[in-house]
Amino acid sequence: MSAPSRPTATSHRLSFYSVEVIKRGLVAVHRWLGVALSLNFLVWFVSGIGMMYWDFPSVSGADRLGRSSVLDGNAIRVSLPEAFDAAGFQSADEVRLDTFDGRPVYRLRSGGTARIVYADSREIRNSISREQVDRIASRWVGRSMATATVRAVDEVDQWTVQLPLARLKPVWLYSWSDGEQVYVSQASGEVVQYTTRASRMGAYVGAIPHWLYVTPLRKNRSTWSRIVIGLSALATVVAVLGLTIGMWTFSPSARYRRGGIALRLPYRGWKRWHAVLGLIVGGGAITWAFSGMLSMDPFPLPGDPPQTEDVESALHGTIETAPFQSLSPQAALVSLGKKVKQIECITTTDQSFYVVTLESGDSEIVGLSGTPRATLAAEHVATLVGAAVKPDDIADTRWLEQYDRYYLDRHHRRPLPVVLVQLADRDHTRFYIDPKTARLVGAYSARNWVTRWLYHGLHSLDFPWLYRYRPLWDVVVGAFMIGGTALCFTSLVLAWQVLGRTLSRRLAADESQ
Repeated sequence: MSAPSRPTATSHRLSFYSVEVIKRGLVAVHRWLGVALSLNFLVWFVSGIGMMYWDFPSVSGADRLGRSSVLDGNAIRVSLPEAFDAAGFQSADEVRLDTFDGRPVYRLRSGGTARIVYADSREIRNSISREQVDRIASRWVGRSMATATVRAVDEVDQWTVQLPLARLKPVWLYSWSDGEQVYVSQASGEVVQYTTRASRMGAYVGAIPHWLYVTPLRKNRSTWSRIVIGLSALATVVAVLGLTIGMWTFSPSARYRRGGIALRLPYRGWKRWHAVLGLIVGGGAITWAFSGMLSMDPFPLPGDPPQTEDVESALHGTIETAPFQSLSPQAALVSLGKKVKQIECITTTDQSFYVVTLESGDSEIVGLSGTPRATLAAEHVATLVGAAVKPDDIADTRWLEQYDRYYLDRHHRRPLPVVLVQLADRDHTRFYIDPKTARLVGAYSARNWVTRWLYHGLHSLDFPWLYRYRPLWDVVVGAFMIGGTALCFTSLVLAWQVLGRTLSRRLAADESQ
C-alpha cells in the first residue's frame, strides 16, 4: 500500500492564490457598491438621528377629537333608534356621537357602509359645502379665514404622498403666515393633514430622506417600495462584505509592519479609519440595513394571532338599539355633568355600556344604570377574552402599569394601564386590552417574532431595558447613528478617491492616444 502524497509547494501556492483571488473579488464588489451607494447610506444614518425625535406629519383620530367641539346636550334631539332608522341600519359595528362643523352627529358604520346622521335634525350628511370646509379649517387652527391663503390640491405634494388623494378629492389647502397648513377633504369633511414649520423641518431632517419620501418617487408606491427594498438589500450585502473583509484582514498578532511599527491592519489614511469603524459598527450596520428592509414587507410575514378577530368581536360586538333604551346617549351625557367630546356605544359578549371621552382627553365608562366608572376590572376583561377563546386556555391575567417587551412605545402614545391576558398555547399568545375603552390595543404570539425582534428590535432598538431608563436609549442609539455616519463618511471619501483615480487614468489614456 502506497503512502499518502504530501502537499507540494505548488499546491500551497495555488491555494494561496485562490484565497487571494476570492479576497480581491470581494474587495472589488464592496468597493464599487460603496462607490455607487455610499451617499445614500450616509443620508440614512444622518436622517436616522432625526427619526429618533421627529416623525412625518400626520393627523390621528385623537387629534381630530381633541380639536372638535364639546357636545351640547340641549342640541341632541334625535334618539339612537331614530338615527339607526334614518341611516337604514338594523344593527351597526360602530356607533359614535360627536360633532361635525359644530353640530352633534351620530357616526354609524355597518360593514363597509358608513352614515353620518345629524343629531339635531335627523338629516343624513351628504355633500359638504365650501363654507363648511372653510369653517373646519378655521376651527382647527383657531384662526380667521380672512388671513388664510386657499388653493385646491389637484396633485400629490410632499405632505400628501401617503394619502389616497384620489378618494379624498376635492382637497383644499389652507395656509397661514405663521406656517400652519391644513388640508381638508371636501369629500369626507375631515382634516387629512396638518403641518407647521417645525413639523415640516423635522420631516426634512428625518422621515423624508430616511424613507426616500421624495414626491415624484413616493407617489408611485410600487416603484418606491421596490427601490427601498432593493437599496436595503444592497446595503445589507455591502455591510456583510465589508465586515467579512475587515475580519479577514485584521491580525490580532499584528503581523503587518510599516516603518518598523507592528500593525493589526495593513491600511493607512481614510482606508484605515474605514476599516476600524467597520469592525466597530459593521455588525450593527448589517442588522440595521436588514431590519430596515423587513419594514417594507419584502416577503409575507405572519400577522396577528389567529384568535385576534374573535377577541375583538367579544370586546366590540354588533350594536343594536334595544339595550341602550334604558339610558339614551343624551341622558348619559347629562348624568355625567362634565364637558364631553364623544360618546361611543359598546356591546360586549355580556353587556352594553358607553365609553365617554371628556374634554380633558380622559375617558369614563358609563353603564346603562347611569353609574360611571374609570375602567373595566381585569377579571371582567379576562371573562370577555375567555368568551372568544376557551376559558381554560387563559394562563395568566395581569394589570400592567408600564410597558413590557412586547407592548411598548417610546413616545408613550399607547395607552397605559392595560390588562394583559396570556393564553396557555405553544405560541405564547398575548392580548393587551385598554380597560378604559374595552379595546384591543396590542396582540403578540411567537408566530410574529420576526416582526417584533428582527424588525422593531434590531432597527429601533426598542428594548424595555433601554426605553425604561431614558436617556439610555438615546445614548446607545445616538452613538450607533454617529458611528454609522462616520463609517459612511469615510466610504464617501474613499468613493471620491476611487472615482478621481479612475477618471484620471481615463483622461491620461485619452491624451496618450
